[in-house]
Amino acid sequence: MLKHRGFPGRLPGTDFQFIIRRPNPKGVTPITRRERFRDRRPADRRADAGFMQALWENFGDQPFERGNLDAGRLSWLFGREVIPAEEPFDPASYEALLVIDVSVAQLSFPEVFEGGGY
Repeated sequence: MLKHRGFPGRLPGTDFQFIIRRPNPKGVTPITRRERFRDRRPADRRADAGFMQALWENFGDQPFERGNLDAGRLSWLFGREVIPAEEPFDPASYEALLVIDVSVAQLSFPEVFEGGGY
């Protein structure tokens, strides 16, 4: 499992986790698309924006390996702002390649791309 050095471990001041420390001994947690409803808590929305900002600052528009990125946090963005960068895509692999869909991410998180932060 690739460890992304320099990637923030969590959203500052919260318990919203961005990375995992070690591989899951019971098997890899698959990435699944989670639906984001309008009535989500503001803290959850900040966590999504903070994670997107960390992804953008670390990887930009280039493909990146899932590695130690948290599957739960990725799942909130998967299928919209973060998409598979390879076919066939294995959602239960630490080596899976992902990429940011910049046009969708800019619409969903304009504050990240305008430099305002989350």
